[in-house]
Amino acid sequence: MNPPRETSTGGWTPIAEEAERAAKVLHPDANFMPRPTRRRVLTVANQKGGVGKTTSTVNLAAGLALHGVKTLVIDLDPQGNASTALDVDHRSGTPSVYEMLIGEVSLADATQVSQQSPNLFCVPATIDLAGAEIELVSMASRESRLKEALTSEALDELGIDYVFIDCPPSLGLLTVNALSAAHEVLIPIQCEYYALEGLGQLLSNIELVQHHLNPALKVSTILLTMYDGRTKLADQVTQEVRNHFGDVVLKTIIPRSVKVSEAPGYGQTVLAYDPGSRGAMSYLDAAREVAERGVREQR
Repeated sequence: MNPPRETSTGGWTPIAEEAERAAKVLHPDANFMPRPTRRRVLTVANQKGGVGKTTSTVNLAAGLALHGVKTLVIDLDPQGNASTALDVDHRSGTPSVYEMLIGEVSLADATQVSQQSPNLFCVPATIDLAGAEIELVSMASRESRLKEALTSEALDELGIDYVFIDCPPSLGLLTVNALSAAHEVLIPIQCEYYALEGLGQLLSNIELVQHHLNPALKVSTILLTMYDGRTKLADQVTQEVRNHFGDVVLKTIIPRSVKVSEAPGYGQTVLAYDPGSRGAMSYLDAAREVAERGVREQR
């Protein structure tokens, strides 16, 4: 097995080490998060753009990784925003999820280590992924290419506990591949008007994948994002989502946060950019809740 590639800036650095130390100092009760008894593969999906899919993917993954859980992010969005936030090389020509989907490289060849933590890995998306949906149409097992790449053996080689798959804001073949490869779906929903618009179509597509491709798939987690406590609307949406989906909704709510928005511009998650901010602490709480729920449900 080829070792995971380091980032373009040299992999693990003193800055990343200091960020990890700061996070642990600020959150002394979170120095350890339970590892799942079985590997968890979660697809983060919502065809609506701007709901916090990528932000939630990278920050939940970073929260787990900073506290002892080996986590892999698969960037399946051609925009490559998750790759940017994790500061991994995603220039054209870099071994990426595109080459992995078409069978040119293995998972190990495409995996890089993020600067955020030595436990945080990423398979980046390059601009080549933009045309992948058209190419996949003519390929055999076009809906299962990602699943075929993410074998238990390949993930065991890297020692991965959690896989988060960041989807594009659409319900096309890339998202179907993500749903086919996952055990669980995590849906971020913003606490804003039209929050539930289009959610029915996503749930219908998940049902189709369950019936035809992946019977074990389930919606395990809903995360409320972009909460603005100054508005009544945010509380109304929160209550509506909780009433409709019940215990699937995490107790933790992610607030609107300037720090969360700024962090990707510096090639960082908010946990590295400002570990003491409300956004960082909220994502850390959400990551802990995901980890504890997973262990509880696997018993």
